[in-house]
Amino acid sequence: MRLPLRFHTLDVFTNRKFAGNPLAVVEDADGLTDAEMLAIAREFNLSETVFLQSPRDPVNSARARIFTPGGELPFAGHPTIGAAVLLAETRAGEVLSRHGVVIVLEEPIGVLRCEVIRARAGASFAQFAAPAPPEKLGPAPTSDVLARALSLEPQDIGFGAHSPTLYSAGLPLTFVPLRSREALDRACKAPTSFTAAMGATRGAYLYTHETLDENRAIQARMFAHGLGFDEDPGTGSAAAAFAGVALEFERPEDGEHEIFIEQGHKMGRPSRITLRMDVEGGRLACVHIGGQAVRVSEGVLKP
Repeated sequence: MRLPLRFHTLDVFTNRKFAGNPLAVVEDADGLTDAEMLAIAREFNLSETVFLQSPRDPVNSARARIFTPGGELPFAGHPTIGAAVLLAETRAGEVLSRHGVVIVLEEPIGVLRCEVIRARAGASFAQFAAPAPPEKLGPAPTSDVLARALSLEPQDIGFGAHSPTLYSAGLPLTFVPLRSREALDRACKAPTSFTAAMGATRGAYLYTHETLDENRAIQARMFAHGLGFDEDPGTGSAAAAFAGVALEFERPEDGEHEIFIEQGHKMGRPSRITLRMDVEGGRLACVHIGGQAVRVSEGVLKP
C-alpha cells in the first residue's frame, strides 16, 4: 500500500457539522488495490468511503470508487454529493464563491455530471442527474413478512395507495410505507427474519407521510442488508429510486416536482435530501438528487 494518503471527511445532506451522513474521501488513490480500499473503508467504518483516482478521460474531474465496509458499490448518492463538493471547494474555490462549478465523476455505473453552488448559508449544494431511471423489480414481500422482519405489526404497513415495492436506481431496495412516524421510530431489524425478507435487495427503505417539518414530503429510514453497516442516515440512491415509488402511487401531473426527504432523525444525524422529478407523458424523464455538504476534518493515512 502506497502511503501516506491524504483524506477528508464531510457531513452530507446537511448544512452543519456533526449532522447528516458522514463520508470519508481519500485522494490520489490510483495505486490502491481493491483489497486495500476495502481495508481502509473498514478502518473509517462509515457507510461509505470514496477513493478518488485519475479519470480515464482527462476532461473529467476524477474517477470515484465507492466502498462500504462490506464491499464496492457501483453508485451511491451521498458519496457523489460529498466528493463533488470537496473537489469544487479544493480545486475551484475562488470560482465557486462567485459562480457554480461543474464536477464530472466517473463511477462504475457511468459518468455523473454534478453542479455545485455555494449556498447563502455558506454550505455548498450539489446536485446530479441519476444515472438511470428507477427500475421496478419483482414482487415485494408481503406485509406480514415485512412486519416480522421489522418488528412491526402488519397494520403498521401501508398508507393511502402506497404498498411495499422493490425499486432500484443502482442499489436494489425494498420500499416499505408506514402509516405513522411512531411506527417508523418503533421499527427495528429482527435479524433472522430481516435477512430472509430482504433477499437480493440491499436493504429496506421505510417511509411515512408524517414528517417533522411540514415542508417535507416524507420521513425515511434505511436499514442496510449485506453492506457492512446497520442503518444509513441519508441515502441518495434510495431517494432516486423513490421517484419511481412516487410516480407509481401518487400519479403526479406532467412537469417538474420537487420532493424534500427527512432521514436520519432516529440516529441523531438529521439529513435533508432534495429529489427533483421531471414527468413527461406520465413517465419519468429525469431524476435529480441534491443536497448540501460541509467539510469536517482532513488528515493523512500514515505509512
